[in-house]
Amino acid sequence: MRFELYRDGVGRWRWRLRVQNGNVIADSAEGYARREDCEHGIALVKTSGGAATVDMTTKIA
Repeated sequence: MRFELYRDGVGRWRWRLRVQNGNVIADSAEGYARREDCEHGIALVKTSGGAATVDMTTKIA
């Protein structure tokens, strides 16, 4: 896996996470004005290994 840091069509910073087969499995979903903010977003994803999984298909009464 690798994080790719790039500029979009309007010059804002974005990231995407690409796996070995070339598929993108996550992206920033927003552009950042500053590269440092984009890099911070990458760092947050890297350190969020303890995120919970929520089954959104179950009904809550």
